Amino acid sequence: MPRILLIDDDPSFCLMLKSFLRRQQYEVETAYSANDGLRQLKAGAFDLILTDFRLPDKDGLELLSQVRVLSDIPVILMTHYGDIRTAVKAIKMGAFEYITKPINPDETLLVIQNALRRKPPVATEAGAVEPVAAGFQFVQGQSLQAHEIEEVITLIAPTSMSVIIEGESGTGKEYVARMIHERSKRQNKPFLAIDCGALSKELAGSELFGYVKGAFTGAMQDKRGQFEAADGGTLFLDEIGNLPYEVQVKLLRALQERTVKKLGSTTDIEVDVRVLAATNEDLVQAVARGDFREDLYHRLNEFKILVPPLRERGDDVLLFATHFMQQANHELERNVKGFDAAADLALREYSWPGNLRELKNVVRRAVLLSKSEEVTLQELPAEIASYHAVPAVAAPAVPSAAVPAPLMDLRSVTEQNEKEMILQMLEKVRYNKSKAARLLNIDRKTLYNKLKQYKIEV
Repeated sequence: MPRILLIDDDPSFCLMLKSFLRRQQYEVETAYSANDGLRQLKAGAFDLILTDFRLPDKDGLELLSQVRVLSDIPVILMTHYGDIRTAVKAIKMGAFEYITKPINPDETLLVIQNALRRKPPVATEAGAVEPVAAGFQFVQGQSLQAHEIEEVITLIAPTSMSVIIEGESGTGKEYVARMIHERSKRQNKPFLAIDCGALSKELAGSELFGYVKGAFTGAMQDKRGQFEAADGGTLFLDEIGNLPYEVQVKLLRALQERTVKKLGSTTDIEVDVRVLAATNEDLVQAVARGDFREDLYHRLNEFKILVPPLRERGDDVLLFATHFMQQANHELERNVKGFDAAADLALREYSWPGNLRELKNVVRRAVLLSKSEEVTLQELPAEIASYHAVPAVAAPAVPSAAVPAPLMDLRSVTEQNEKEMILQMLEKVRYNKSKAARLLNIDRKTLYNKLKQYKIEV
């Protein structure tokens, strides 16, 4: 019988979920704090951890990093929608999946079953991912931004240039990196992905460059680093801005000299690796703060690709949603055909802070809950379903061209009130910058300039 460790500081919720899981033939132990959960994990063997993101003594990310030191068992986070961005980051750090509260029993059971059948997505202590399998699935967007990215990939892929891929978490930066590799002359060689956010200062050097037996306490045999493992192919360094400063020096040398030196060794190893790096922060600002080496930045920045957030990609939302629906139908053995008009509208209008990861989870949950051949508002989370009413309020003011009339004209106010008006509008549209620009009667570029001018971070 699979053993589950349930960590949540709400005793009533724990009792309810524990009773449900026991009826499904799972053995469940409960802990009401992160430290209690870690203590139980050290004392006994578990097959899965199901934990709330917000605990009284630690948050989900801190708990996840400590669990990864002790075990590689799957970890499922339970979170509220306000924590979606952090939940996406947790996935990149090695969490198997996240589910949203209030939880749905069928959805929870499905995720648990999938977690117990499959290994966690991050299989090593420091976040290395298996080489890319041939023919991985992806749907090509149809928006202008998608076509622009496609053209850039086609242009840059055959070269040997290093590339920085910028974009929010969950926008598909790793997909862009994989496509560059697939269309390059290195396509038959390894593609390895490493999440630098999961690399501690102590582990980063050994994971990237390897070590020799006896290099430090516990080094019982030689270990091949990811640079050596990716020889001839491509190394994708995700969240490069999180790489410890000391390791940045060694990375720069590896890129410039095309050699690496294992920890504890005096011998250089020649490597031929193309490096693609991704980040969700502005590395120029990180350089200015002294957190990222300027010489390394320029060495990596031979070319830069910006992946836009899902909320700025128009009809791509429904294209991706349909793709995820097909995947969910296959996985769940359902036959949902599409979205009704209200659900379609809500999906288009929602701002998607978790981007593709959030969309995939929402669609899969909706397919699971659907009672007909179409997903309705009832199957969508309340935070998303509420968006179907937004266009109805503005309908009388929408001209025949179907472009929402501006709620206010930013050009008619004084500079003194401008910042306050921008902040109010951003809050009103849930920080959808494209929509805010339309309703302020300015173009998106002007809005971005204003955000920079007033130091508004969105």
